[in-house]
Amino acid sequence: MTISELISLIFSGNNIAIFGAVLAAGLAGMGSAKGVGLVGEAASGMLSEDPSKFGKALILQALPGTQGIYGLITAFLIIFKMGILSGEVVELTVAQGAYFLMAALPIAIVGYYSAIKQGKVAAAGISFIAKRPKEVGKAITSAALVETYAIFAVLVSLLLVLLYK
Repeated sequence: MTISELISLIFSGNNIAIFGAVLAAGLAGMGSAKGVGLVGEAASGMLSEDPSKFGKALILQALPGTQGIYGLITAFLIIFKMGILSGEVVELTVAQGAYFLMAALPIAIVGYYSAIKQGKVAAAGISFIAKRPKEVGKAITSAALVETYAIFAVLVSLLLVLLYK
């Protein structure tokens, strides 16, 4: 096998599209794991003092996890469009594979960063509800505002994947 054949094999349209799916699920999932972890660390301190606030802390801790879900949904749709789940794999050109890679990037990149930022805002919200437990709605609203950008990103990614013919 020549070098050019090996490069063509590695950088096939299908492999590029799969790389896009991996980035969508992987980066968004990594951001969510980091964000959820940040809130969990903050919540542990508060809960050691007052375990009755667990429900309020849980809501804030769950928020940064949604970006990982968005990335996973995008990855599944790419894999579905490729025909991998049905067993009828479509051979994509390099340009088609690059299309799916580009479609995955909005949720991969924005999902990663927004989950971490949302985790930081939610961790600050934990400190807030530790002192003012009745104000949990304000803490959730502040963290949810960061989610808006992840929603925009997943909409772009999903529209690009779903509109592909």
